[in-house]
Amino acid sequence: MDFLVAKDDLHRCRFVDSEPPELEPGQALLQVASFGLTSNNITYAMFGEAMSYWSFFPAEDGWGRVPVWGFAEVAASRQDGLQAGTRVYGYLPPSSEFVVNAARVDGRGFVDASPHRAKLPPAYNSYARTDADPIYDDAHEDEQMLLRPLFFTSYLIDDFLDESELFGAGTVVLSSASSKTASALAFLLSRREGVEVVGLTSARSRDFAGRLGVYDHVVAYEDISELPLERAVYVDMAGDAAVRDAVHGHYRRELAHSAVVGATHHDQMGELPAALPGPRPMFFFAPDRVTKRSEDWGREGLEQRLTDAWRPYLEWTGTWLEVLHGQGPEALEGAYLDLLDGRIDPARAHVLSLPR
Repeated sequence: MDFLVAKDDLHRCRFVDSEPPELEPGQALLQVASFGLTSNNITYAMFGEAMSYWSFFPAEDGWGRVPVWGFAEVAASRQDGLQAGTRVYGYLPPSSEFVVNAARVDGRGFVDASPHRAKLPPAYNSYARTDADPIYDDAHEDEQMLLRPLFFTSYLIDDFLDESELFGAGTVVLSSASSKTASALAFLLSRREGVEVVGLTSARSRDFAGRLGVYDHVVAYEDISELPLERAVYVDMAGDAAVRDAVHGHYRRELAHSAVVGATHHDQMGELPAALPGPRPMFFFAPDRVTKRSEDWGREGLEQRLTDAWRPYLEWTGTWLEVLHGQGPEALEGAYLDLLDGRIDPARAHVLSLPR
C-alpha cells in the first residue's frame, strides 16, 4: 500500500495497492514498521520538485510519495550480508513496503544504491542497523522517528552558525518558533554563551513557545517592528514571505545573514526575491553540511557529536511532547491533512503505520 499526493495540489491524496516486485540479486524488500509525520514532511512536499524530494521514491506521473523517517525490517533479501529480520532506521516512503538495492553492506547498515537515487544526496540514502546505531534506544523509538531528523538539521544549523561566529551578530531570530525544528535549534543556541534567541510565531502559539524555556523572547509576527535594532541573524523556518519581508525591512543593514530552512507556511512561500533590504536569503541545505562535517570529522566523529547533543535534548522534549499513534489509511490521511493545514497542536506529533 502506498500513500500518494498530487504534486500540483497537495490536498489531493489517495492510496494504491500493488504487489511487491520479484527481487533481483542485490535487492532487499523492506517492510515499513512505523514512521513519524511532522511539518518537516510538508516541507519535503513543498520543495519536492525544487530539491528533488519526489525523486527518492518514484510514483506514477503527477503523483508523489512524501518521504518520512522511521523504522523498517528486512522481509526478504537477495544481498549477501543483509539478513531477513534486520531492523533499520532511515528515510522511507509512506508505504507498507518498498525495495532497495542494498550496497556497502556492513555491520552498521547499508546504502540504497538504486539507480534513481544515485545523484541524490547520500545523507538520505543510508540505513542504520538499530543494533549498531549509537542513538538508538528501544524505549525512545517514537522520539527518534519524530525528532531525530529535525534535531539533526537543527544541530547542523547551530554548528554552521557557530563556525560562522554568528556573522558578527549576537542575536538569532527564528520564525515558526513553535515548530520542532525551530525549538530544537533554540535549545542548542540557548546552551551557548552570549547568544540571544528570539522566537517569532503566531499569536495563538506564543504562550506555548514561551513555555518551552529556550527563547529569550517570543514575539508575535505582527510585533516584529518592536524588536530591538541589534545585529541579528534570521533563520526562516516558516517560509512566510510576509514575515521574511517584515524581518528584512525591520533589520535592514543590521541583518547579518538570512537562512531559509523550511516552509511550514507553504501557501505563502513565494519566490525568494533578489531585492530585499539586507542580505539575500540563502537556502540552508543540510546534506551539504553533512558532507562537509563528515570530511572534517569523519563519519564516526560526526555521529558521536550528534549523539552527545541528542541526549540532553531528548530529556528536554520529555517535558512537553505528546505522541499520537495511528494505524491505517484513514489515520495517515487525517494526520497529513491536519499538518498541511496547520491544525496540529505544536506539543503533539504523529507516529503512524500502514497495514503490511
